Amino acid sequence: MRDSALAGAMSLMIVSATLAQAPSSARGPLADPWAGWRFLVGNWVGEGGGSPGEGSGSFSLRFSLDERILVRESHTEYPAVGGKPRVVHEDLMACYPDPVGGRILAIYFDNEGHVIRYTEEPGGPGRVVLVSEVNASSPRFRLTYTRLGPDTVAIAFEIAPSGHPDGFVPYVTGKAIRSNPR
Repeated sequence: MRDSALAGAMSLMIVSATLAQAPSSARGPLADPWAGWRFLVGNWVGEGGGSPGEGSGSFSLRFSLDERILVRESHTEYPAVGGKPRVVHEDLMACYPDPVGGRILAIYFDNEGHVIRYTEEPGGPGRVVLVSEVNASSPRFRLTYTRLGPDTVAIAFEIAPSGHPDGFVPYVTGKAIRSNPR
């Protein structure tokens, strides 16, 4: 009798450990972590301006790895103006659900060598807001997408100077139109 109780307890521990390590889809349906982001999925073209000048470009947001991550790739060109050389900006950002906190996290890389870690902040319906970590010795960044219509978004990239983590000022703003309307 004692051996069967021990075997039963061991079986229960093995099953519990297996379920704890099983993919979330095996544990039942969860809320869609991308519900507030789906309006951004697709290919976009846009124009905007700010501190670097007036520019135009494109970006795409697409799911990868069975919708476990959302990948943004962006290409923007600022023409040569007033003695300033032409600038080409490219970046890649991978967004993923925080396994602990439930928010979306992102890591951004660009061809200028920047690496920015973002955390999603509440933005409300039709609005995605990503804010970088607070670091007393470096600027803080905020990237916001606001849905203006089914195939149009406003984009704002803002910077807060070091020492003033909530003192965001616009760096680049623009508008994009989906190039593959739904």
